Amino acid sequence: MNAVSDPAPATRRGGELIVDNVSHHFASGPRRVDVLQDVSFTIPPGAVACVVGPSGCGKSTLLNLSAGLAGPAAGELRWDGDPVRLGQNRDVGMAFQQPGLFPWMTVERNVAVGLRTRGHDKRDAARITAEFLETVGLTEFKDAYPTQLSGGMAQRVGIARALALQPRLLLLDEPFAAVDAFTRLKLQQEFKSLLKLSAPTVMFVTHDVPEAISLGDFIVVMSHRPASVVRIIEINREDRDRSSAAYAHKLSETLECLGVTSDMDAATDD
Repeated sequence: MNAVSDPAPATRRGGELIVDNVSHHFASGPRRVDVLQDVSFTIPPGAVACVVGPSGCGKSTLLNLSAGLAGPAAGELRWDGDPVRLGQNRDVGMAFQQPGLFPWMTVERNVAVGLRTRGHDKRDAARITAEFLETVGLTEFKDAYPTQLSGGMAQRVGIARALALQPRLLLLDEPFAAVDAFTRLKLQQEFKSLLKLSAPTVMFVTHDVPEAISLGDFIVVMSHRPASVVRIIEINREDRDRSSAAYAHKLSETLECLGVTSDMDAATDD
């Protein structure tokens, strides 16, 4: 099954992203490296798809193809019914493992830079920036520079910059991977709250299976390179309670798809 049910109509701000039999490869000297092979799944409007898989299997490549930063070697990606074209999707916002802040710009200017690039006038950009800095709790740091921020604060600035564009499609490449475990949990909670404000369609790449269960409406499990879809695992509200049997089942199922035996399974086998 390569699609999941639509979220509630009240959350439909994002559009539908369809990945249809997408394959891709790169040239490495004289040889070709196949990265993706016949990848297909659909993200309904306003849904969060978490993509997990082995390192180097092409998860980041899939994000770049979805953003229109590159074109697939075969297959097609469609956004709101239209093919994704190179460099033409202004509905996209992106955030990465490293926030990529400009060190010579203040927090305020870092958040505003995307807005200004997309044509917002100075006053409008300042208003939107102020709203999102307040949302992520960084208003008092608006005049600070990136070197004066903690890792978690810098990530908040990166997320605020992406969300300030009010993207209908939000693409995230391990945005919380570089921070400590406690900060990561806190950012996950804040991120879920932020998504409720605008309900974009989200593709979230992560190596952290508990994070995928916590944030995703469904998990797309990828195989080793050349990657294909191993399984799509739907996540319900009760699955997110880490003390529940439902959570343990989703964790075990996802790890099994990745070729990992959980401690619980190992104990049972003994």
